[in-house]
Amino acid sequence: MNVNLSAVPGFMAGHARILDRRRYELLMGEGDAAGALAALDGYRNPDGGYGWGLEPDLRSPESQPGSALHAFEVFEEIAPVNSPHAAALCDWLDTVTLPDGGLPFSLPLTVPTATATWWAGGAADTSSLQITAITAAVAHRVAVHDPAVAGHPWLEKATRYCLDTIAALKEMPHAYVLSFAVHFLDAVYDRHPRAADLLKRLGAYIPEDGRVPVEGGTENEALRPLDIAPHPGRPTRELFDPEVIAADLVRLAGEQQDDGGWTVDYARFSPAGSLEWRGAVTVKTVSILRANGLV
Repeated sequence: MNVNLSAVPGFMAGHARILDRRRYELLMGEGDAAGALAALDGYRNPDGGYGWGLEPDLRSPESQPGSALHAFEVFEEIAPVNSPHAAALCDWLDTVTLPDGGLPFSLPLTVPTATATWWAGGAADTSSLQITAITAAVAHRVAVHDPAVAGHPWLEKATRYCLDTIAALKEMPHAYVLSFAVHFLDAVYDRHPRAADLLKRLGAYIPEDGRVPVEGGTENEALRPLDIAPHPGRPTRELFDPEVIAADLVRLAGEQQDDGGWTVDYARFSPAGSLEWRGAVTVKTVSILRANGLV
């Protein structure tokens, strides 16, 4: 299980956007929160939301729920530092939240070019468990160190929507809905008594080998155990046999490319998005491997 960390900075220099280079620097203990926040500000809009391709397959400049989750990822990574922009993002999310407490999958695009078809076709008047669950999940992880996010009314509404909607599921949802709902339940597990039972119910949909095929995705596209349960010591790990996690760690480490980075198996829709996904997934992969004690 050999990972060549020395090759990663060069890969990032040649392939990744400034934001992910700053995030990688922070991950490795060589950067600071100010640099990551400054890079994130380039994607911020005056309304407090984020756009401009922060979600690499959503290139349009206006603020979008799909970009909010990536902004929250940065706010999580800068801990214990807090940014007032995290609470401001909650303010913006509150303005686009639907009456039932859910977020729409996407809002109308001002520049649809180079954006993935699923973002372009999102219904702005229908709540999406997929986007609400993952956005709220990361926001809850930010809330651990940011009281302004923890006490924000948007997060309370989104949490209630997710719990109720997950409880109402009667059959296996789409792979990404399943994965993001599991992430949400893991994030709220210690604070909401309903989470344990709901997590157990969702776990029954995951095959024993942990591989969940993505319907409508590319050939052989699937979510793997570490996509669903990346961190040790969390309730989601109990959904998988230890041998399954161990095998997936070997797989993930072994997928480092000769240029030093990692890649993705899902469809890409623009040259910029293709490059940016590689930088983002490389940061995510090294973070997972570090959390599991492998690098």
